[in-house]
Amino acid sequence: MTSREAVGEPPLLTTVELPDGARVPVRALRAPEPERFLPSGSAPAPGPPPAPALLVLPAMGTPARFYRRFAHDLHGEGLTVLTADLRGQGEATPLATDPDALGHGYRELVEEDLPAVLAAIRAELGPEPPLYLLGHSLGGQLALLYAASGRGPRVAGVALVASGSVYFRAYGPLRGPALLLGELLVAGVSTVLGRWPGSRLGFGGDQPKGVMRDWARQGRTGRYAPRGATLDYEAALAVLDVPVLAVSVEHDTLAPASALDHLLAKTPRVRLTRRHYTAQEAGGHLDHFAWTRTGTPLAKQIASWATNQHP
Repeated sequence: MTSREAVGEPPLLTTVELPDGARVPVRALRAPEPERFLPSGSAPAPGPPPAPALLVLPAMGTPARFYRRFAHDLHGEGLTVLTADLRGQGEATPLATDPDALGHGYRELVEEDLPAVLAAIRAELGPEPPLYLLGHSLGGQLALLYAASGRGPRVAGVALVASGSVYFRAYGPLRGPALLLGELLVAGVSTVLGRWPGSRLGFGGDQPKGVMRDWARQGRTGRYAPRGATLDYEAALAVLDVPVLAVSVEHDTLAPASALDHLLAKTPRVRLTRRHYTAQEAGGHLDHFAWTRTGTPLAKQIASWATNQHP
């Protein structure tokens, strides 16, 4: 494959209809069934364990189709790979810009949408494959919050790539104050307009005010306290006990290693594997988004990590 356009869209697996009528298509590249050769007349022998399945959760304002090259890289390593848009983005309907779009924030994404999507995936794949979340940027934060929430089907682990807290103090004395001002501006504009016009303002894509106010609140306070949530997410993260692969990316100014450090400090009990993905290793340019175009070596690492959790 020489271009992103040459990479095919994963086939549609199912479309999840949420209680309020929103719809989220889920696409999948299924791992091939392992071949089994049995002598004539012999009893069936236990087969190898099923390949892990990974659901990719996108960054804010990033459509799931953006990850299709990386999905093919992961699938090439023998995994089942699933992609789904966050509510209001990409193929999901209604879009955040539609007049009939309903407002939502982190709570709805974590406590309503992801449980429904994962339940639909389980219904299609069956109970056997271990199911992981692979989150980029905001998707990584949501993946950890979901794993800690206790809602919906259990996940076997979480992989974070180019993700981290947006707490302004995690970005140092030079960048932190500017980030805080930006977060306050985003929250104010979203409140006044009723949504965040990110496609026009060059950050985050079009979002409902709930998502941006939750994002800004975490950036200002350092704590995950989604509006309307009854669960203490900080306490839930503190006792989360799952395998976590955390990958920082070279030249990533939006989610530097210090931001990942702040996020991981909330999860002291996870079984952590830490990696730093470099441009030399990737064989190409890296930043917060470019890693998806040079992700073959990273896909090998993720596949090895997921597979080794279930030898």
